Amino acid sequence: AFLLKISNGQNPATYATVAGLRTTQLSVNGEAVNITNKDSGGWRELLNGAGVRSISVAAAGIFTGSAAETRAQSNALAGLIDEYELAFESGLKLRGRFLVTRLDHSGDYNGERNYTLSLESSGAVVAL
Repeated sequence: AFLLKISNGQNPATYATVAGLRTTQLSVNGEAVNITNKDSGGWRELLNGAGVRSISVAAAGIFTGSAAETRAQSNALAGLIDEYELAFESGLKLRGRFLVTRLDHSGDYNGERNYTLSLESSGAVVAL
């Protein structure tokens, strides 16, 4: 449902699609801040706009050796946070800094190399 793109690290940045992805998944996470008190009538109340928000991204596909895949792999090996963009079919784009928290490679007898990638946001993710 979206393309995963990675920055080239320049200013201004250009974003290249991480090639070969067949599946993508996005999770928006939010921690609740409970403000329930004696006046809540037995119902939990949450503080609007509070808590920690984050975005998790998971993707899987065929490794093609593109420059964007190589940059994401280098970031994973070095533990570097980089700029990524999620581009949706509707035209919505989300941009932010992400850490590659998991990168798995596997292969089969046909010579193709599959990979799965997990990213966690670091800081604000903005909608464009």
